[in-house]
Parts: sequence; C-alpha cells; structure tokens
Amino acid sequence: MIGYVTLGTNDLEAATAFYDALLGEIGASRFMENERMVAWGTEPGQPMLAVIIPFDEQQATVGNGTMVALNLGSQEAVQKLHAKAMELGAQDEGAPGPRGDGSFYGGYFRDKDGNKLVAFCM
Repeated sequence: MIGYVTLGTNDLEAATAFYDALLGEIGASRFMENERMVAWGTEPGQPMLAVIIPFDEQQATVGNGTMVALNLGSQEAVQKLHAKAMELGAQDEGAPGPRGDGSFYGGYFRDKDGNKLVAFCM
C-alpha cells in the first residue's frame, strides 16, 4: 500500500550520506534523485524512502508522532541496522528489544534531522 515516504531535511548532502550508508546495510540503493530529493529502494515497484528539501522552501521540521518503520525480517538485522545508525551519529530512541506482547522486536532512532525511524521485525 505505501509507495514511498519522504523525510524533510535542511542539509541534503549530509542526509544523503547518512541514508546511503544506513540503507546500504539492508540492500537499498538510490532509485531517484534530483537537486531537491534523493530516494532509495530495494527493487522496482517496492516502497521507497526519500529525503527532500521542502517544496515550500521553509525549514524542514520533524512531524510530531511521525515515524518511518523499516521491516527487516530478523532480530539480528534490527540490531545491526540500529548499531549502524548509532555509528552514523543518529540519536538512540530505544535500544533493540521486544515490545508489547513480545511478537514485535524493534530498535528506535532519530536521524540527524530529528526524523524518527524504527528498524523492526515481527
């Protein structure tokens, strides 16, 4: 159902470097880019994640309650991606571990623009 998600940035170069390294860990690569936006995906027709300079030319801000969830398929992959995010300078928002009834396993972090993401598996 989701085609793509965009995250606002005030520094496209830094955001692109962060996501090139982070999403490369899960096999994603750049699918689209222009002077305002870069998008990554794993294969054509699958959901993409993009960073973008806002169209209205105002400061990019973090959406309260907004979060991007990256489904990774295993606890080991969640741990590895969360660790990579920390290595890249992300802010820890919750170390990898079980949540709720234990069927959800996730690690939360914020990128350098403050956007919240979770790497998870079920």
